[in-house]
Amino acid sequence: MPKPNPYRPFEPDPEFMQLWPEGISGNAINGLGEAEVRRPDVVWWTTGKEDIAFGEMQNWFYQHEPKIDKLMALRQERRAIIEAPLPQIADRPAQRSPQDWTAQLDQFIARGVAEQVGVTRLRPEWVYAHHHTEFKQVILLAVQHQYDELKTAPTLQAGIEVTYQYCRAAEAAKQVAGWLREEGWDAEPVTGPMVGKILMIPHAIEAGFGELGKHGSMINAKFGSAFRLGAVLTDAPFAETGRHSFGVDDFCSNCRVCEEACPPAAISPEKRQVRGETKWYVDFDKCIPFFAETSGCAICIAVCPWSRPGVSDNLISKLARRAERKNQ
Repeated sequence: MPKPNPYRPFEPDPEFMQLWPEGISGNAINGLGEAEVRRPDVVWWTTGKEDIAFGEMQNWFYQHEPKIDKLMALRQERRAIIEAPLPQIADRPAQRSPQDWTAQLDQFIARGVAEQVGVTRLRPEWVYAHHHTEFKQVILLAVQHQYDELKTAPTLQAGIEVTYQYCRAAEAAKQVAGWLREEGWDAEPVTGPMVGKILMIPHAIEAGFGELGKHGSMINAKFGSAFRLGAVLTDAPFAETGRHSFGVDDFCSNCRVCEEACPPAAISPEKRQVRGETKWYVDFDKCIPFFAETSGCAICIAVCPWSRPGVSDNLISKLARRAERKNQ
């Protein structure tokens, strides 16, 4: 029997709901129910708030978040990281084998810049509809959350932790892009939470960072859902790192922890069709009021069983045994 949810029933703030654009659903913008593959459109997290239907609601989100010194300082730090100039591109591109290029990324793990790195080819259908890029490769970078901070979600303590890791992810992307430019290869950092040119999660799945969970975020074999992503676009000839599947899909089909913990019941118990792909999906229209009122929520990734330190190895072993029994 699940624990009672202290946030249910949830009633959205009337002031926030008055800003809802008439006749518009975020789910429709996201492509829920669409059978054809298409490039994504922006629904939230944009600096050009006047360009999206939910721009006024995003403004409300920022206007109503607590103006805590530590949080505001982290936002300024992230802005400074993003606005810092990149090095000029060296005249002579360095030459390495694809495998050596990818091996070179381990230096950023060794220095504590990121906790995981990976590479995949850029998929045009995962480039936002209002953007264009000529780059063909995507480098992915993961930075791990401090679980003791994240588990307090939806408190401001967790929100500060999320913002701190977004700073780290931005710094990681800038460092990798800067290194590549000094090596003579053009490179462009992509940072969250604001929308960049590409969807990072599907590219990260292709790069071996994990699988999509029921809560709409990734589940990693080491970090669970307790991590954030950065990315770098480039044409440097890296070797791809490949997908890594370890049973998450089967696990999520039988787990309801995030479903039960979600205050507005936005997490679907079944997969949905989104822009031609059947996958786990979180209802934007249900999620965003609570997300906005709590300055980012993060409950679903905090309660995910995979996010608890020290449990992933046992879960992976159990899932492997289950898969073996099914195949017998």
